[in-house]
Amino acid sequence: MLPPIGCNGRGAQASSLLAPVSLVEPPIEEQFRLVHESGVFDSFDRLPMRDQLDTFLRCIEHYRLPVQTASWFYALGRDEQLLPEKLVLAAEVGARQHNMMVYWHDATGRPVSNDEVAEFYLHAYDLGMARGVEPTFELHVNMWSEDPRRVVPVADAVRRRGVPFNFTLDYSHVIFKIGNAQELAICGLTEDVAAGRTVLDPFLPGNLVDQWLGMGIVRWLQVRSAAPNGPRNIWSRSDPLSAPAAVPEHAIFPYQAGEPGRGILYPFTRPEPGAWHSSWHAPALDATREVVRKVLAHHRDAGSASRLRAITTEMINLPDYAHNARFSLIEENVAIARFVRDSWQRATAPAPVASA
Repeated sequence: MLPPIGCNGRGAQASSLLAPVSLVEPPIEEQFRLVHESGVFDSFDRLPMRDQLDTFLRCIEHYRLPVQTASWFYALGRDEQLLPEKLVLAAEVGARQHNMMVYWHDATGRPVSNDEVAEFYLHAYDLGMARGVEPTFELHVNMWSEDPRRVVPVADAVRRRGVPFNFTLDYSHVIFKIGNAQELAICGLTEDVAAGRTVLDPFLPGNLVDQWLGMGIVRWLQVRSAAPNGPRNIWSRSDPLSAPAAVPEHAIFPYQAGEPGRGILYPFTRPEPGAWHSSWHAPALDATREVVRKVLAHHRDAGSASRLRAITTEMINLPDYAHNARFSLIEENVAIARFVRDSWQRATAPAPVASA
């Protein structure tokens, strides 16, 4: 069966030409309503704040839209005490998985090692499983995994301890680096990519997606459309005095005042004139579509042995993504959810019977 498809609450905005995507989000009730009324989602993906829990529980019941997945950010050396609080919240809201984004740097600005990431995963696994909540560690910019070459050694270190490694695959964080000299250089990928030692393109043999699927670590698929060497978000400019979510105090990317957002989102449907800051070309979506097809084909072929447990759509409002875009953010998420469902139907359709 196809795992449940959820919508990230940061993407639940009925934005438009006259009401651009905003960092000021609609009320939680409105987010639930938009996701529910779309008719294509099985769940709502978001971790409540403590004072939002009652609202979440009321909306879950009213809209019959469970929260099965939830995410948060962690800096080692600061947020170890935050972890149990977030896992308790995840359990209370009914989430089965907690996606964890561990920053590249610890609280002092020192880059964290693979061993430290693995140890934090093992700690989270013990705490989470005791509450019925699985930890998953995400592929994400500004996090330890911005250099995707680190995924295998961390996963191996965890599995050597007899614990499964749960990986959240959001390949948009790799796709946008393809062909982008600055983004490849940030985490030292330039030479390995040029020599073919690290293959980012999901169409080429030996690519990272195939490697991770072959390891059996992909537990959660997050789908955000991104383009190779896609345009930066020139409609959203960095303000160091007001850093949004996912941008840490110590960042691997050189965020400066007035800097445009990184290009980690590309519209999944053709924008209306004036709705997007750059030109739009349908073939730029090919890599995103291919990753979805690969994951679904692997899930189909593995059958009961598949480790894929959740899918979410991730067209969100932050500056590196869709902030100030003038298309409907919720409809972009809906379009991706429909694509996932259509791709699954095609992947599992019976082969046509040849005529005599």
